[in-house]
Amino acid sequence: MEGLLAQIRQCRICESHLPFGPRPVMTAGPDARLLIIGQAPGSKVHASGIPWDDQSGKNLRDWLGMDPDVFYDPTQVALVPMGFCYPGTGQSGDLPPRRECAPTWHQAVLTAMPNIRLTLLIGAYSQAYYLGKDRPKTLTETVRNFEAYLPRYLPLPHPSPRNNIWLRKNPWFEQDLVPILKEKVREMF
Repeated sequence: MEGLLAQIRQCRICESHLPFGPRPVMTAGPDARLLIIGQAPGSKVHASGIPWDDQSGKNLRDWLGMDPDVFYDPTQVALVPMGFCYPGTGQSGDLPPRRECAPTWHQAVLTAMPNIRLTLLIGAYSQAYYLGKDRPKTLTETVRNFEAYLPRYLPLPHPSPRNNIWLRKNPWFEQDLVPILKEKVREMF
């Protein structure tokens, strides 16, 4: 695993498309039981080099009911984005994750973590990649039908503050799904 992580940290496949240069950000360990697949690092995470080191990460840890010490322990939790580097900003927020990362690196990372018991698919990009044709057309429908993907996957919306409107429109998420998510996490740790 250490050799693989070193290779990922040296990756320059899409360097010419990254306005702030490559800085792959992820953590993983061979004994991790929970895998969290997000989108791509934002500008704050790019600056710190720590996955989910922003308000989205705080919101996610709240949803999980998880202490930062456990969340950032690669022997327990793997934090693997769809795109390992900050893609830059577009007209309405960060650009999508670069398409090169997941097909290049994910299978090797997953193979190196045989103890994963649950994978959280955060946002539409990871859901499209991992669920493919087996998912409904919208993120809302996919998350609402989360039980169809258990026990392997649990799809979630992105915990970004930009999604507060979605959360207000879908109160069932925090009322019904978040308690189930917390229970599943408690069972694992």
